[in-house]
Amino acid sequence: MPNLDDILTNLDHFLAELEQGMLDHGLALRLGPMDHVCVRAATNQEYLDLRERLAQFGEALVEGMIGGRPIITFKLAHPIASAFGPIPCLELAAPKVGKQHTPGLEHSEIVVPSLEQLLLDYPWVPFNRSDLASSAPELSLNIAPYQIKFHCQSLADTIATEIAHHQVVPVPDDYFEQKR
Repeated sequence: MPNLDDILTNLDHFLAELEQGMLDHGLALRLGPMDHVCVRAATNQEYLDLRERLAQFGEALVEGMIGGRPIITFKLAHPIASAFGPIPCLELAAPKVGKQHTPGLEHSEIVVPSLEQLLLDYPWVPFNRSDLASSAPELSLNIAPYQIKFHCQSLADTIATEIAHHQVVPVPDDYFEQKR
């Protein structure tokens, strides 16, 4: 059986870059649990292929439309080991129509007790605050070409809430058959 590193070929490099970026900014690596990493597919066909291959490593928590394209989240049977602690989930995003993204590992998210406290404790860090007042508040830190996002709720908990409140937008049955 293949391992996750066979599919996410630069996982160690990605995590090392995030680790070094956090240290370079004077951030503690254990601000809170890193709850997931996100992989962006280059094409819808790559998304379908990765979705099938990644399914052997865990349980799909949800697949739904977010930002106009499908995203699926897997709770991994064996969390990813990292300097940030075990990472329990992996998110796979289909490409957004009309947008150019670099495919592959793109971002990770860390759950912190308070975004406001994070800003107070690390005033020198150039956090992007543009989504601080959104319905799902977050801070992000660019560690080119990657990003670390900070939230107060884990992705798994957010998904459970969305499922319980019937907020998941299903992927249309013909989504992958349509020309995009």
